[in-house]
Amino acid sequence: MDKSKISYIWDDKLIEYCDRLPAVLGRASMVHGLIATYNLLNQIKVVRSKPASYEDLKLFHSENYLEHVKTFTDVDEDYMPTKKDEEYGFGYDCTPVSAMYDIISNIAGASITAAACLLLGIADVSINWCGGWHHAHKSKAEGFCYVNDIVIAIEKLRKKFSKVLYIDLDVHHGNGVQDAYDSNKSVFTLSFHKYEPGFFPGTGSVTDISCKARGYSCNFPLHASYCDKTFIHAFNNIFSEVYSHFKPDVIVVQCGADALSLDPHGGAGLTIKGYCTCIHRILQTKKPTLLLGGGGYNHANAAKLWTAITAHVADVTLEENIPEHTYWPEYGPGYTLTVEPLLAKDLNTPQYIENIIAVIKDNLNKYLGEYGLSDVLQRKRKLDWGNNSKRNDSKNVDPENKTVETCDVYEFNE
Repeated sequence: MDKSKISYIWDDKLIEYCDRLPAVLGRASMVHGLIATYNLLNQIKVVRSKPASYEDLKLFHSENYLEHVKTFTDVDEDYMPTKKDEEYGFGYDCTPVSAMYDIISNIAGASITAAACLLLGIADVSINWCGGWHHAHKSKAEGFCYVNDIVIAIEKLRKKFSKVLYIDLDVHHGNGVQDAYDSNKSVFTLSFHKYEPGFFPGTGSVTDISCKARGYSCNFPLHASYCDKTFIHAFNNIFSEVYSHFKPDVIVVQCGADALSLDPHGGAGLTIKGYCTCIHRILQTKKPTLLLGGGGYNHANAAKLWTAITAHVADVTLEENIPEHTYWPEYGPGYTLTVEPLLAKDLNTPQYIENIIAVIKDNLNKYLGEYGLSDVLQRKRKLDWGNNSKRNDSKNVDPENKTVETCDVYEFNE
């Protein structure tokens, strides 16, 4: 893909604020550092992020919630959440931190900037790995998510694009985004996630198809330890059906990395191949696409995944051995891009997967109507990591110079 048509959202302040998120301390710098070390910033267009305005945040969040967020200006380490804090979701899994409003405005602002790149035709694919916080609700933080930057970005995209397809690859159900569009048929939400008793957030069964906009939410619940083969088969079957029924104008993808094997909050067994195969399929549609981060609590694996996806979008082949750089010690003992598959047995039987596929297809036909088979997705190209790709010469470049300062950074006013 042409470098000029891929945007990567970045700003020093954005990285600094995201590094302070309690659940993913320091992750943003690690992700950006690996992308820079592989010299990918010279293969894509780096666009400087800017914070979201109060009016931007109000596109989804209530004023009462935002005003309460503003109260967290200087939070002590031993701060105990009040009853009022808990009403807005601040407590056990969403710990209040200092300058909370600045954090959420920068996160949302990055996703808005990414959306603006698509709106203005600056990019065909826009990337913000600091975004993807899919659990936050209108007036409540939840599941490590203090702001729902996804919904805010989608609202921006709807100014130009009539139909938005939202795809969630995180191991957890994207409940905040689905709930936001429960009564809206212009946004279709599609989520693939682990669904078991006691597993957060407890929503996203196959029968959960929205209460008001019936059929415009699609959930593929998976049992523990789902592997690449299971995931790719499920995705290929359902994505094609949803795409042909809904016919979106733009696609938003939450690429939460916590479905990778050995994630401390996951329980799935995917490798980088599982994710990239799905991204490859999405990009085949040639629809404007927004790629966002999300979960991913093994920081080294999250950085590997999002670096690999960035390279895949840019059609760049990466060296398997990770080049030495500031965060290199974090990738031991192997120091390679490989994420090994889970050794545990995949608990999803072929019969279970086929039954879920059948239920979803029936729901799509019932609520969105029959469709004539589209040839848009009939081209089946094998995912190739080596052929017809630009060679990345990262090992021949001084890793200490692979920073954002070595490439052009674009800025624009929306």
